[in-house]
Amino acid sequence: MLTAASVAALLLPLLPATADAGGREPDSLQEAFARAADRYQVPESVLLGVSYLQSRWDGHRGAPSVSGGYGPMHLTDARTALAEDPHHSHGAEDARGDTARETRRVADALPDPADLPGRLRTLERAAELTGLDEEELRRDPAANVAGGAALLAATQRELGLPPSDDPAQWYGAVARYPGSGNARAAGVFADEVFDVIRKGQRRTTDSGQRVVLEGDPDLAPRTAQLDGPGLRPASPARDGRVECPKSVSCEWIPAPYEEYANPDGSPNYGNHDKADRPASQKIDYIVVHDTEATWDTTLSLVQNPKYVSWHYSLRASDGHIAQHVPTRDVGWHAGNWYVNAKSVGLEHEGFLTAPDAWYTEAMYRTSARLVRYLAHRYDIPLDRQHIIGHDNVPGVTSAHIPGMHTDPGPYWDWQHYFTLLGAPFHPTAGPGSELVTIRPDYDEHKPLYTRCDASGQPCPPHGSGAVRLHTGPSADAPLVKDAGLRPGGADSTTGVNDTGARASTGQRYAVAERRGEWTAIWYLGQKAWFHNPAGAPTAVPSRGLVVTPKEGAGPVPVYGRAYPEASAYPEGVPAQAISPLPYTVEAGQAYALGLRTKGEYYYAKTFDPANHVVVRGEEEYYQIQLGHRVAFVKAADVAVRPARR
Repeated sequence: MLTAASVAALLLPLLPATADAGGREPDSLQEAFARAADRYQVPESVLLGVSYLQSRWDGHRGAPSVSGGYGPMHLTDARTALAEDPHHSHGAEDARGDTARETRRVADALPDPADLPGRLRTLERAAELTGLDEEELRRDPAANVAGGAALLAATQRELGLPPSDDPAQWYGAVARYPGSGNARAAGVFADEVFDVIRKGQRRTTDSGQRVVLEGDPDLAPRTAQLDGPGLRPASPARDGRVECPKSVSCEWIPAPYEEYANPDGSPNYGNHDKADRPASQKIDYIVVHDTEATWDTTLSLVQNPKYVSWHYSLRASDGHIAQHVPTRDVGWHAGNWYVNAKSVGLEHEGFLTAPDAWYTEAMYRTSARLVRYLAHRYDIPLDRQHIIGHDNVPGVTSAHIPGMHTDPGPYWDWQHYFTLLGAPFHPTAGPGSELVTIRPDYDEHKPLYTRCDASGQPCPPHGSGAVRLHTGPSADAPLVKDAGLRPGGADSTTGVNDTGARASTGQRYAVAERRGEWTAIWYLGQKAWFHNPAGAPTAVPSRGLVVTPKEGAGPVPVYGRAYPEASAYPEGVPAQAISPLPYTVEAGQAYALGLRTKGEYYYAKTFDPANHVVVRGEEEYYQIQLGHRVAFVKAADVAVRPARR
């Protein structure tokens, strides 16, 4: 095998600067790809395909991804990313007030670069291969593309393969690009890259650059190149405990189901509950989280019996999946026991208050494959009433609302995610429909957010799938208030974690009024206005059912869980209180209907699952889109009708 030094020597005659011999900068990012491909004898489609899977060709203004990757080619420099970005070194604990997550890393205890895995140090190697300065590789997209091309060319040579203008001959080099080290994960990444190359892509990047990859539908990569140096062989058979589609890389890293003693000596256990779903209870939800931690910290936390649990974690660099809890069992992830008992939780490596610590395309894609698999297996509709964020889970009581989590936050691209799911949000009704689905243009829609860190400065401008809600049809009108989030009546804010005046892509709301370029929706018992101009709409008309108070009924109470009536509980199982939240549905208001369900409660208070009981009642509930979070009303209190079109 060639060493890095010998490969660098071979490539020295080809080393680029980011300008040509006459000192002229590339005219565009597209030209930068073409120049790098030509100089390093890498097919341009391969270079574009790898970059798309890593960054969707975005440069993120030189900011690192959650796994320490920089630029369109995601050249990794984890130590620099951890040292320069407080979100990587401290999670987002301070901004979120999320003290339950102990994800702190101390800056002066950062690892020596030599101790970091190779997948976290590809920028250093790109600098050796190209002769370019590391800072230039981090900040200059053209230099970054050249660095990625050099890495691919070097890997091709290490595999003993000659440069080739046939993209099919680059499967092995592409597979090794993210540095996963595992043949299964590497092959899945390469398959995704070549799928992009076959289908083609075109996109305007975050810097306004138009980049096009023309499709090559007949391309058949040499997949046998996966065998060879640099990768751990895939297991002959996948661990039978994992529940993942065959098209993803998935391993079993179990969360512990263990007993332990509290400090006072009393017995306790963690970190999930045994169950028998869906035989015992239907799974209604898939809950999308971000980890607020790096990959290694995430795995450490979920393997702690005294911590909480979730079903799956997804790695940013290549989309690799680790399953921790069987889907039949109940993870402790949503902060709402009713939702926990009815859901599967997915944690994505990321930080919601660090918009430039971006989610990679590789992770979006494998997450979408996993969700499609789970949705098909458990008959879960692909909509935002069933595929929800942690920030859409309601508090179980009024006291719990202020402490509910806010991930994955306004920077998660729900429209792109649902496009990958095969269920993009389209208009389904005429322009005067009573229902609308929130759908701003993620890349163009950049509302101001604050408090991404402790500096007091606005967050960096960034695409967002959320719209801000005002008390009147004007950007100068105050933001609507959330009586649960701020019981004292204080105003909502532009804070990145403040969900009190926010509606997100895919959520459906009933229209209360329209005035010019502004639309009002019913939201937390009030009219909430958002800018929705015809030339750049932030919502599309939809069809569906709405819930209204029954004629003559008083204000309808709203709940954070759908628990059975007291008479449904058997002896030995304490009846759970059904506590109204500080919101009501008033006469004349309407809310989009989500799912219908009868009250259920999973009693699981002991380590021995033989003592667990599912309590089912006769009281029927409707889930509604009340605010940013969903909520429940009793069917006896409301009427259901089609939205007016």
